Amino acid sequence: MSASIEIAQGYQFGSLHCGIKKESGKRDLTLIASDRPATAAGVYTQNLVCAAPVLLDRERTPGGSLRAIVVNSGVANACTGDRGMDDARKMGDLTGQALGVEGEQVLVMSTGIIGEFLPMDEIAGGVVKLAPMLQSTEEATIDAATGMMTTDTVHKLASRKIEIDGHTIRLTGMAKGAAMIGPNMATMLGLVVTDAALAPEDAQRLLLAAVEDTFNCISVDGHTSTNDTVLLMANGAAGGSTLEGESLDLFAVALQEICEELAKSIPSDGEGATHLITVDVSGCANKASARKIAKTIADSPLVKTAVTGADPNWGRIVSAAGYAGVPFATDRVTLYVNGFLLYENGVPVAFDEGPVSVSIRDKRDTAIDIRFGDGDATAKFWTTDLTAEYVRLNADYRT
Repeated sequence: MSASIEIAQGYQFGSLHCGIKKESGKRDLTLIASDRPATAAGVYTQNLVCAAPVLLDRERTPGGSLRAIVVNSGVANACTGDRGMDDARKMGDLTGQALGVEGEQVLVMSTGIIGEFLPMDEIAGGVVKLAPMLQSTEEATIDAATGMMTTDTVHKLASRKIEIDGHTIRLTGMAKGAAMIGPNMATMLGLVVTDAALAPEDAQRLLLAAVEDTFNCISVDGHTSTNDTVLLMANGAAGGSTLEGESLDLFAVALQEICEELAKSIPSDGEGATHLITVDVSGCANKASARKIAKTIADSPLVKTAVTGADPNWGRIVSAAGYAGVPFATDRVTLYVNGFLLYENGVPVAFDEGPVSVSIRDKRDTAIDIRFGDGDATAKFWTTDLTAEYVRLNADYRT
């Protein structure tokens, strides 16, 4: 995270401990409010088993008059039936009452343990206490990001400031996630608020495009969750008319950048992870093929454990590409790891394993660059290594 955070105009942030995380006493309720109606868009999990807040937010996005986002951590409100849906609506209504807006103008996000009901008395008290505490400060913004965390070890924030049509436009984003990460999206919450003016259909289109190459290109364990949500709010507080044409294109670039920064921060903080692995695939016949190969390599437990052990086992990488279900010319495959050529045009290359192993062991970032000879399409995927600590953390998640 940069030394200072660009805070979008017209928003206030805050969080507190309301009682969901009873044992730790950590922050578990976050609130973000706009001082005026805002355009909102959302992209959600593709798991058929999805949480109540996902169903609720799908009803409300895209929209043009949203005012707030309320987030709880510790309980996912997933697989909770009619009561879970009632609780999600009540959470929005309570927030609306505390802010003096309609409940339908509030978006709801939840993360945590699946199959438990929200402690609504604690949430009700927390929202009432939190609403008057909101501020437009860096400290409050950091607190809001911290309140979204579950097993994350660090809060995740990113921001941008750009000039469009003579107006300074800011984007402020935050995310949470460290495991159960496997596109299409996973136990991952993300949100970006901006003071730009966007039409609802443009906000939805731009968010979908940004998520496709960022949040949908990360994986820790390949497990698609029930609560994945990325939201975008745009309240127009920076002034100026609704963005369109080249101005909208400039905004799209900034949105893409902030989503990529947030997305990469999730596997970088993967549970028990010691490496962030970037898989670059190029030379494929089409984008879908490149994405499929990249994801297959990123999800391979053998590739991930090889990185954990600093083992330049190129055979695991090449064979993972081979079972991705994508046809390619095997005699035109070339592989680099951390810049070292290990395999060229379908033939092993003599190399000194020592320096390659050291380059993996001594750096947190590991680069896998695999090239094909079938076209010009490329894809990028981010994942983590697989460590004994990851197994311990997830084995003990409830117990």
